Amino acid sequence: MSISIHASSTSESLPQASFTAAPSRSLWQDAGRRLWRNKAAVASLCFIVALVAIALLAPWIAPYPYDKVDFDAITEPPSPAHWLGTDSLGRDVLSRLMYGARVSLSVSIVAQIVILLIGVPIGLISAYYGGWVDTLIQRAIDILYAFPSLLFIIVVVTYLKAVLKSGTDPVMMSLSSINQATGGLMGIFIALALVFWLTVSRLVRGQVLSLKAKEFIEAAYAVGVPNHRVILRHILPNTLAPIIIAATFAIPIAITLEAGLSFLGLGVVPPVPSWGMMIAEGITNIRSYPHLLLASGTVLSLTLLAFNFLGDGLRDAFDPSARL
Repeated sequence: MSISIHASSTSESLPQASFTAAPSRSLWQDAGRRLWRNKAAVASLCFIVALVAIALLAPWIAPYPYDKVDFDAITEPPSPAHWLGTDSLGRDVLSRLMYGARVSLSVSIVAQIVILLIGVPIGLISAYYGGWVDTLIQRAIDILYAFPSLLFIIVVVTYLKAVLKSGTDPVMMSLSSINQATGGLMGIFIALALVFWLTVSRLVRGQVLSLKAKEFIEAAYAVGVPNHRVILRHILPNTLAPIIIAATFAIPIAITLEAGLSFLGLGVVPPVPSWGMMIAEGITNIRSYPHLLLASGTVLSLTLLAFNFLGDGLRDAFDPSARL
């Protein structure tokens, strides 16, 4: 008796296994996807974009000039002619809010410039070179941190306002003309340049210290890459995520600072509108004309919330422990 065994081919007996590689995504693409899934952050971003558009287009879309006085419409409540009412001089509240957005956003832009041009380079240099350079920079930062920030800024702004008014030399006269062109914000800009970079410089320093010990930095040293290329091509790009997050959180702080100084009478020069100044005017008439305080207070609160929600969304999006 003969037994014949017929072996089927492996291709017929075993199922074909197909493997599809997952598409690779960069850090920024991954962060963008997570940010887009954060509804609060996306809504906040849309609000901020709309606010920027309104501030830029204020001269064309505002119903009235911000300084137009109408003594026949003093402290009117919201109406079809004045959607948010008028103030104690008959000026349209909605128009002044639109122009006030220009002041708040200009202060926030200057704050970001200070962070990028002062805080980031100082943090990079301090951590990268170390030694006496790091010690000198950090002790200077400690000295500036020793002063209460708000009190220090109030002293600087008050001093600069007095100096710019009485200055007769060419430098002070040019600074005074810039101050007038910016609506009296020159003192706030200088105060921001003095203290607003401290926190970000410390953050960047910590990031660079951790990056210096990474293998790819040591490999760059091994192949003879010069220091400036190591900083610009390898270290700085890897610190952008925390810098962006810190800058986003710094914007509401700068807006609050300007509003607080304008509330105290140390900010913009009337009749240039500021949300803080409008809040100060509204508090004095809160019982008789609450719409003055509600309009400016609501816009300021929504703006601060939007930037804070966007900052939270960016922090979650760049969180390495939350990869999709």
